[in-house]
Amino acid sequence: MNTSILLIGLIVGLVNFGFRYLPLRLGTLRASNTLRRGKSALLLDSIGIASICALLVVSGIPTVLRHPEQWPPTLVGFASLMICFYKTRSIVLATLFGALCYGVMFKVLLMSL
Repeated sequence: MNTSILLIGLIVGLVNFGFRYLPLRLGTLRASNTLRRGKSALLLDSIGIASICALLVVSGIPTVLRHPEQWPPTLVGFASLMICFYKTRSIVLATLFGALCYGVMFKVLLMSL
């Protein structure tokens, strides 16, 4: 078996676990006294962003390994997705914003070549 497949599976698993665990851990620290949400509600809220990021990693890693020049757009798209979701809590807006940032960064790098 190819070690890159195992490495991709490990990375996807760790990122997916992080996106499911960290909202539970950080959510209890940020929750206000008037609005206490259960752990299951936080877990369900984080599934959307976890699935989008897992798909990004699974679909992006093979391309980045074959074409290393696509690393910066992928990183910018991922970071913008995370920041937008953290600020707005809207998976739809975060996905669209991440795709837009990826496309703009890809176009900028394409024009510079």
